[in-house]
Amino acid sequence: MATFIIHGGNSLNGTLYPQGAKNEALQVICATLLTEEKVRINNVPEIQDVLKLIDILKELGVEISRIKKGDYEFCAAKADPSFLKTKRYAKLATSLRGSVMILGPMLARFGKGYLPQPGGDKIGRRRLDTHFIGFQKLGAIFNFDAAEKCYEISGEKLRGTYIMLDEASVTGTANLIMAAVQAKGTTTLYNAACEPYIQQLCKMLASMGANISGTGSNLLTIEGTNALKGCTHTILPDMIEVGSFIGLAAMTNSEITIKNAGIDNLGIMPDSFHHLGIKMEYRNDDIYIPAQEHYEIESFIDGSIMTIADAPWPGLTPDLLSVFLVVATQAKGSVLIHQKMFESRLFFVDKLIDMGAQIILCDPHRATVIGLDRKHPLRATNMVSPDIRAGVALLIAALSAEGKSKIHNIEQIDRGYENIAERLNNIGANIERID
Repeated sequence: MATFIIHGGNSLNGTLYPQGAKNEALQVICATLLTEEKVRINNVPEIQDVLKLIDILKELGVEISRIKKGDYEFCAAKADPSFLKTKRYAKLATSLRGSVMILGPMLARFGKGYLPQPGGDKIGRRRLDTHFIGFQKLGAIFNFDAAEKCYEISGEKLRGTYIMLDEASVTGTANLIMAAVQAKGTTTLYNAACEPYIQQLCKMLASMGANISGTGSNLLTIEGTNALKGCTHTILPDMIEVGSFIGLAAMTNSEITIKNAGIDNLGIMPDSFHHLGIKMEYRNDDIYIPAQEHYEIESFIDGSIMTIADAPWPGLTPDLLSVFLVVATQAKGSVLIHQKMFESRLFFVDKLIDMGAQIILCDPHRATVIGLDRKHPLRATNMVSPDIRAGVALLIAALSAEGKSKIHNIEQIDRGYENIAERLNNIGANIERID
């Protein structure tokens, strides 16, 4: 288990470049299974979750070439679905939740898919019903082996249909889009997720020959086609990393410029930081965050306490609420953080309370933060990273705290952030990695 040793309490200064979007990468890499032709993907983040998925595709028989850093070519002409029944596949797939998105393209192209219960963050219940209910409506047969905890789906002749998703699941929407692009007839997905990741997947599939309308909305119409061709696709900057860097700048009173931030695809996230009193400037596609000694949380018009809550796109992504919570600990004023989607994602606040933060965990979904306005800096401490996003939030807290902190289990952070210690050290952080 690897560890970060952080000497905090210093302001940072410099430029950061966000990596490619992790969530988009997992989707579009799975989509390469839909064609026998070559697909080239640029701006691939070389993080643990993405590299694990690439390993799965390699062993599935996909020919993969790394042209240069972040630039990969895929050819699934020789993909062999029999690999899905091997112990090797079971071992790889159980360590990665994103492996669930292999099912849609495998079902569309080969008429079958198989998946052991996937791994990922331990942030509460993360059900897969939306995926399998949708597959069944397309005409597939579903079986769940409770003893082995394995999912199996089969269907040689998928047919388009009307599907009302029971939740606006991003991975569920992606899976059903990939299954439907080669189904016979018209598929309508209502209550579909419409995050930029989904929009990018739809654009990529359209460039491969798919017929998808409604991209960017929660109502997608997909006309099935017999075969898809190759394409070249570029992944967006990772909005979660952009948000993490904004929070880092505010929390450590740092002057940071985020280059090529993909501002048009950030939704209401910058406005949500404005609600915490954080200033920023747009300079073309760059975001400049000046050093701020103080930032004050707004109140609602009637004077009631500000609430920062996650919501389906174009609402605030739940992946950033851990960062918002940490940043609020040194703001002036109070805020209610409401994490609606995952019931265990706020449990990391006990580490922040140990550091001196004033937080009331109201229930598994809500925490009230009373900002300290930097009058009482956080204290250095030893911590364990419970998941990707909480791990980075704790790293931000440790960088603001005076003294030496340790964060164990940083493999969780590696899953979502590429060379984060090296990049932050380049702008003045003091982070040592012990493997």
